[in-house]
Amino acid sequence: MTLAALNLSDGRAEPRDEVHHRCRAMLADRRSVPVLVVNLSPQGLMIRSDAPVSVGEWLRITLPVMGEVQAAVRWALGGRIGCQLERAIPGGQYHAVLGAMAG
Repeated sequence: MTLAALNLSDGRAEPRDEVHHRCRAMLADRRSVPVLVVNLSPQGLMIRSDAPVSVGEWLRITLPVMGEVQAAVRWALGGRIGCQLERAIPGGQYHAVLGAMAG
């Protein structure tokens, strides 16, 4: 696992950790779909999924350690979906979430 480079051109205030974690997301229409989390920060994540989503839509994503979290879709392009978490992952739990995704 490597620390993603800080990319100031996209307005992000914090770096993302690259991960490769399969889990499930509940869409606004109550469908549960498989997703792949490809990067994570305490404030948000990017997933890959073929499910159609709209900017502003809320998803429920199951993360290790945290369980189900609420995430707002901020952008979606070609199967990549950027989300902001409703509540930040607390610092003390963030590394446990990353560790669980790596194992």
